[in-house]
Amino acid sequence: MNAHQFLQILRARKKIILSILLATVLLTLGFSLLQPKTYKATASVLLNYKGVDPLTGLTMPGQLLPGYMATQIDIISSKNVAGRVVDTLHLAGSPAVLQQFQAATEGRGNVRDWLADLLLKKLEIVPSRESSVVEISFKGADPGFAAAVVNAFADQYQKVTVQLKTDPAKKASAYFNEQTKQLRDNLEAAQARLSKYQQEKGIVSLDNNRVDVELARLNDLSAQLVAAQAQAIEGNSRERAARGGASPDVTNNMMVQNLRVSLASAEAKLADTSSRYGRNHPQYQAARSEVDKLRSELNSAMSTVSSSVGGNAAVLRQREAELRAALAEQKAKVLELNRTRDELGPLLKELDSAQRAYDAASQRFSQTRIEAQSEQSDVSVLNPAVAPTEPSGPRVLLNTLVAFLIGTVLGVGVAFLLELFNRPVRSASDMKDVLGIPVLGTIEWQRAPGPSRLRALAPRRLQRLN
Repeated sequence: MNAHQFLQILRARKKIILSILLATVLLTLGFSLLQPKTYKATASVLLNYKGVDPLTGLTMPGQLLPGYMATQIDIISSKNVAGRVVDTLHLAGSPAVLQQFQAATEGRGNVRDWLADLLLKKLEIVPSRESSVVEISFKGADPGFAAAVVNAFADQYQKVTVQLKTDPAKKASAYFNEQTKQLRDNLEAAQARLSKYQQEKGIVSLDNNRVDVELARLNDLSAQLVAAQAQAIEGNSRERAARGGASPDVTNNMMVQNLRVSLASAEAKLADTSSRYGRNHPQYQAARSEVDKLRSELNSAMSTVSSSVGGNAAVLRQREAELRAALAEQKAKVLELNRTRDELGPLLKELDSAQRAYDAASQRFSQTRIEAQSEQSDVSVLNPAVAPTEPSGPRVLLNTLVAFLIGTVLGVGVAFLLELFNRPVRSASDMKDVLGIPVLGTIEWQRAPGPSRLRALAPRRLQRLN
C-alpha cells in the first residue's frame, strides 16, 4: 500500500473515522465533566540522617547510603504509619465511615486497617533525585481533609522514626540494667572473697613494693651474714693464737709491751744487784720482789688480753648465729609473702575482671538509657501541606487531547479493518492489484446537470495508460 491508496482509504472512510473520533472525544469529555473534583495536598520533609560508611568509616549523607531512601519511603507507606494517621484524625469513630465499612466489607476485618489501606491507595511519595527532600502527596475530594492527611502522615512519620530508634535502645537499656545488677553482685562477691583472704592472712596493703622491700632486707641480711662469718672465722683464729701465746693481739698490746719493758729493766736491775749483793740483802730482795710483781702483772695482762680476744670471738660467733637465724626468718617471711601473692593473684584478677565488666556494662547502660530517652528525630517538616485552592483533577483538556489521539487511531484502525474485509476498486493501481493484469486506460465520470441521475452520469474524458 502506497501513500495514495492510504489517502484514498481515509477519504472513502472519513465518515466512519470522524464518527468514531467524535464519539470518543464526546464520551471522554462527558466522563471528565461528570467526575468529582479532586484536590492534591503536598508536604515536604527533609531527611537529616548522616550514616557511616562501613568500609571507609566516613560520615555520609543518608541518600548516598544504599537503600536508605527506599527504606524511608517504605516506612512512610507502611501500615503502621497509616494506622497512626487514622487514630490521629479519629476517622474510625465516624458513623458515616462505619457505614461505608459495613457496606464495602460486610463487617469483615478491622475498620482501622480498612481506612489505612484506603489512605495508602491515594498517597503518593516522591523522593528528590538531588537532595534529601521527600514529597508526600494525598488526593481527596475535600482540600482541607487532604492537607490534614498529608500533615498527619509527615507528623507520624517523624514519630515512627523516633520510635524505631528508641525501641531497640529501650530493650538494650533494660538488658544492660539486668546485666549491671548481676555484674555488681559478682563484683561484690569478688571483693568479699578478697577481703576475707586479707583478714585471714593479715594483709594490710596490696602493694607489691612490700615484697621488694622484704627481698632487699633478705639480701642485706645475707650480705651481713657473709661478713659476720668472715669476722667469726678471723676471731676464732685470733682466739686460738691468743691461747697459744703467739697472738699478735697479745704481743702488740701496749700494756703488755710496757710491762715487758719494765720487766726487762727490773730483771737487769736484779741481775746487777745479785752481782753486788747477796740474796738476803734488802736491795736484792726489793729487786726480786719488783721482778716478781712485774712478771705477775705481765701474765695477768696477757691473760686479760687473751680473754678479751676470746670474748670478741664469742661475740662474733653470737652475731653470726643471730644473723643466720634472722636470715632464715626473713627467708621464710619472703617465701610466705610469695605464696600469699600467688594465692592473692587469682583473687585480684577476678576482682579486676569483675570491675572491668561492671564498668563496661554500666557505661553501656548509661548510653542506651540516654538514647532511649532521646526524642530527637532525623526528619524535619520542610513545607507543611496547606489546603489547595485549585483542583488537581479531572484534567479536562488533557483527557480531551488524549481522547482525540485515541479516537483518531481507533477510527483509522476501524477503517482499515473494513477495507480488509471489503476492499473496493478505487484506482487503476487497485484494479491492477485485484486482477493482476495491466490497465489500458481509465474513464473519469462527472455529474451532469439534469433531473435524472442516469443522465447525469456521462463520460468526461478517456485516458489511455499505455
